[in-house]
Amino acid sequence: MMMMMTPAATTTMMMTPARKQRFRHCCIFRQNLKLVITVSIILCIFGFWKFQSQLISSPPSKMTRLSRRVGPISFVGPPKIAFLFLTRRHLPLDFLWGSFFEEVDVASYSIYIHSEPGFVFDESNTRSPMFFGRQLSNSIQVAWGESSMIEAERLMLDAALEDPANQRFVLLSDSCVPLYNFSYIYSYVMQSPKSFVDSFLDKKEKEGQGRFNPKMSPGITEDKWRKGSQWFTLIRRHAEVVVDDGLVFPLFKKYCKRRPPVDDSKGKLNLKLQKQHNCIPDEHYLQTLLTMSGLEKELERRTLTYTLWNDSPANMEGKGWHPFTFSRSAANPQRIKEIKDINNVYYATEYRTEWCRTNSTAVPCFLFARKFSQGAAMRLLSERLWTE
Repeated sequence: MMMMMTPAATTTMMMTPARKQRFRHCCIFRQNLKLVITVSIILCIFGFWKFQSQLISSPPSKMTRLSRRVGPISFVGPPKIAFLFLTRRHLPLDFLWGSFFEEVDVASYSIYIHSEPGFVFDESNTRSPMFFGRQLSNSIQVAWGESSMIEAERLMLDAALEDPANQRFVLLSDSCVPLYNFSYIYSYVMQSPKSFVDSFLDKKEKEGQGRFNPKMSPGITEDKWRKGSQWFTLIRRHAEVVVDDGLVFPLFKKYCKRRPPVDDSKGKLNLKLQKQHNCIPDEHYLQTLLTMSGLEKELERRTLTYTLWNDSPANMEGKGWHPFTFSRSAANPQRIKEIKDINNVYYATEYRTEWCRTNSTAVPCFLFARKFSQGAAMRLLSERLWTE
């Protein structure tokens, strides 16, 4: 009986050994290619599923933040100023701020407090009911000179943006005092379409002694690097830019580090540590972010919070500059008037004089001041030095 063979089998039998080997390699290659394609498809499907799962499980604040950009923002009532208090624990000057907010329409302001995790404002630690329960529930431990300071500010802005009526956002410390009454401050801030952010170039950057870390490039470029006070007043659109930032803050967190203090006991290691970039995150982050976002022209490049810096040579010895703390005697009527009469700020590194204006109208430069002791704040209140 003759055995019938298929054309493929006949072809294989007629092949030389070399051709048979090439044929087998071809078959193996095709099988491997099919396997690779199949695995790739499976991985793509899995990756897409994972991405969708992450979107669905995203924290509510993140999803809400995205939705705030869709469509016009509408609210009932007057626009609000959100007062953001960055505190260590309690508010030592709550008695002064309680008087400041007294008899003010609650529809015109909001209060947000970032305190240490777990601290709750109630009748046991504040005499001012407007502070009850105003602390963030998701606060973090904050350390001076670290990126946690920026993170705390972002958390407060994120919480304040949940209220569409909040149109201005003022950052204050626990030692800040108002220099005017609520009505004057509200009118001053609301009349300006710009944010108030202290922002300038530091000439030390050009001398190779600055705080910019080249490792931040190319995410952050040196020509966009700015310096200034952390105490800001933002319009809503700029507050959203800060909260939505996913590029600049991670780079700051990784590369903007405060240089360790001088410690002679570390010997040669101490010399190496002192060559590091002495980057203070809260003095650079907001200014650099808004400049990189092309928003510098939308800023009044000055802060509304007055600080008297103690920059004497004796104080600079191994310590750096520190703000002067106002005692009761220092917070006298003449000193307060001098602060309120300041109408321009000179930036030596840019040879720039910033004349203080809102909507082209000359105004005092400062609405708030720091650092005030309880005695100094009590004098402001008793002598009514903070009213218009």
